[in-house]
Amino acid sequence: MSGEIKYRVIFSRRRSISLIVSPEKGVIVRAPYRTSLRSIGRFVLEKSGWITKHLEKHSELTRLNQGKIYNDGELHLLLGKEHQLKIIESVQPFVKISDGIIEIGTKDISDTLKIKALLDKFYRLRAQEYLSGKFEEITDKFKNRGFLPDGFIIKTLKSRWGSCSFHGRITLSSELIKLDPVFTDYVITHELCHLKHHNHGKDFYRLLEEIVPDYKEIRKNLRQYLTK
Repeated sequence: MSGEIKYRVIFSRRRSISLIVSPEKGVIVRAPYRTSLRSIGRFVLEKSGWITKHLEKHSELTRLNQGKIYNDGELHLLLGKEHQLKIIESVQPFVKISDGIIEIGTKDISDTLKIKALLDKFYRLRAQEYLSGKFEEITDKFKNRGFLPDGFIIKTLKSRWGSCSFHGRITLSSELIKLDPVFTDYVITHELCHLKHHNHGKDFYRLLEEIVPDYKEIRKNLRQYLTK
């Protein structure tokens, strides 16, 4: 720690000290072996203004799951809109949605772990249905582009919204069900473009911009959300 800044040090075979400020991992300092902790502390202190600026920026990000306690009245996102949890006592567990309310029925309304499990299952089922439909819709929309994915799956991803394997299998994060549909459309199109260009080079972005002219603005807004 240097002053009030908490950081983690990773030693490796490198020639100089560097640092990363990550929304997920915090402040990480990478340093050569045998670098003294005093030298590292001095380096962090010199960069404290830059670090603080980025930490403040990260604090403004929307974290989809962090800090949730799953009690009555808590707000949760679904398709980009805030929905209020309504927890009621019920012999048979259930989850249903109507007019900005996610109603959860459970035997013990104080069992937040059970409430979380019911809500997580609800999100997974909705994601499977919604994202599968979206994927089929967008793939069909751009079939003239020759996009031929080898497969499609939906799963929980820790730090990515989607991916495309070298063999053409596309994976989408189930967490997309919580965001505005414009982001789902963008992520699917982004991954489809990787079927043509398996990198983030100029050709990839040229193709992406042809299909999504305002992709930069959408990408910028998507970066405001974190799954953790």
